[in-house]
Amino acid sequence: MAQENLSVVLHAKGDLRLETRPVPEPGPNEVLLQMHSVGICGSDVHYWQNGRIGDFVLKKPMVLGHEAAGRVVKVGSAVTHLKPGDRVAIEPGVPREMDEFFKGGQYNLSPTIFFCATPPDDGNLCRYYTHSANFCYKLPDNVTFEEGALIEPLSVGIHACRRAGVTLGSTVLICGAGPIGLVSLLVAKAMGASKVIITDLFAERLGMAKELGADFQLTVKKDDGSQQLAKKVEDTLGAQPQITIECTGVESCIQTALYATRSGGVVMLVGLGAPMTTVPLVNAAVREVDIRGVFRYCNTWPMAIAMLSSGKVNVKPLVTHRFPLEQAVQAFETTRQGLGIKVMLKCDENDQSP
Repeated sequence: MAQENLSVVLHAKGDLRLETRPVPEPGPNEVLLQMHSVGICGSDVHYWQNGRIGDFVLKKPMVLGHEAAGRVVKVGSAVTHLKPGDRVAIEPGVPREMDEFFKGGQYNLSPTIFFCATPPDDGNLCRYYTHSANFCYKLPDNVTFEEGALIEPLSVGIHACRRAGVTLGSTVLICGAGPIGLVSLLVAKAMGASKVIITDLFAERLGMAKELGADFQLTVKKDDGSQQLAKKVEDTLGAQPQITIECTGVESCIQTALYATRSGGVVMLVGLGAPMTTVPLVNAAVREVDIRGVFRYCNTWPMAIAMLSSGKVNVKPLVTHRFPLEQAVQAFETTRQGLGIKVMLKCDENDQSP
């Protein structure tokens, strides 16, 4: 095993470096992984550009990356369900204690949770990485490493659609056709949504949404009024959607989401924007429109693996760019510029395949 652990480390706002770190040893309940494919998320770029997201502030150097899959090279003394050679997808959020959230099945809300590439916790954009074995999920032979890495964004869509109550026959509006809007579309369709309409500023993103199964695409402009847009959605769909999944975090889009959703429906807030936002709350309240939030995901990896393995969901078209780990800075720049959909970094020098 090459003892070179090349890692992508953020030292401070705007200061992204490639450096060699020691190969870590797995603890009793951990596995050492040789990383294969790691996707770049908007949050990785946000930390790079801003040095913080909300209350999570970068105070010391941190390895980036949390959308990841790799191969087991060593197992800790207490690990029984994995062995060297196993291909796994990594769930990046690992609870540190068995608190009430953990016991209630909402471990993602545990305030002390470990989460890859969220300060101060290191991520897995490196050659070798150790992780809790219980949060590494074996991939079937017909699921690639890249699909395994895409389970992380896919999980956001699963968690959002579950909490929204998407089911057979649901009509759904998705605001934003970036990676999270697109995975929400894939999951909504797989869960039985009959009609999905998706909005975005960029025609090429809506083209990808159409390819992935969106029934209607609506190009919006920055200066469109939120009520006018809501009316357009209703006219296009033939009725107001029962569920809206808001993936932008933009104030005007949240307003549109609330106006557009039919009375008694649900608005899911997935995209994160300004901490204080002006919205038509009374309009939503008197129409009994439920507003629900999501924080990452929980209990989604087994479902995601089943969806991918069975062919119910195809995430492969989402990967538009690939870079070897050595070209990480170029890969980050590509994501920052908004080129393509998902940029994938290939961490194994000897295997750059999907």
